[in-house]
Amino acid sequence: MSLLVKLYGPFFSLENWQNVITSGQDWLIIFSLVMIECLLSVDNAIVLAAQTRVLPSLKEQEESLFYGLWGAYIFRFLIIGIGTFLIHFWEIKVIGAAYLLYLVYRFFRFKFVGKQPMRKSHKRKTQLTGRRLFWFVVLQIEFMDIIFSVDSVLASLAISNNPVIVLIGGMIGILCMRGIAEIIMQLMRKVPELEPMAYVLIAVIAVKLFLTIPAIDIEIPSNWFGIFILGVFAVTMIIHVIRKKKKSAATKEDANSGNDRQ
Repeated sequence: MSLLVKLYGPFFSLENWQNVITSGQDWLIIFSLVMIECLLSVDNAIVLAAQTRVLPSLKEQEESLFYGLWGAYIFRFLIIGIGTFLIHFWEIKVIGAAYLLYLVYRFFRFKFVGKQPMRKSHKRKTQLTGRRLFWFVVLQIEFMDIIFSVDSVLASLAISNNPVIVLIGGMIGILCMRGIAEIIMQLMRKVPELEPMAYVLIAVIAVKLFLTIPAIDIEIPSNWFGIFILGVFAVTMIIHVIRKKKKSAATKEDANSGNDRQ
């Protein structure tokens, strides 16, 4: 009981909250934590946007992110209290990296093996229908939040040891990250090439996550990874424009040949 009070007592101190809210210096720290959260969560946003694509409607996809948001807040509150022990939880990164690679394998296997396996896959997915499929996706979102929270919480605790400051920064950062995920999700509907691009990035994210375990301890700087994402996104948009022009030219050619036959 005394351990719980030690870990979570600062969250319930009204004086602590008042000091943080009224301190301009603390808000500068919170702003820096939000920026760190957003930088570290770009890969999480890409994964979440890809996961929600399983759901049939945009409304359900956005709703799953909404429930995932509240789950992320609850977990973030719990994990900040035990943040000093997170460094020992490197095994969760290995599990997370393996799971992400499995998602990539599953996507490309069913995308390229042919139409018949695709129909079988769709049939299996439709066995999880309605709210069962929805809550399955929400659970996937929470699982990925747990994995990606480890780095962001440790980075935040390195800047401030006040859990209230870390919690406020994390909450605002999670909200920003969900906004990024929704933008990516909507772009995927308009640009079909973004979905396979997202899974290529997920494979890179899995390798990036695995490299951070203590036995390897290779950290890819967030700014490098951000530049890489922008580069891949730019190439994907170029491919989309080229394919769209070819499709438009083919449609015009078919229309012209149809007029000639008339």
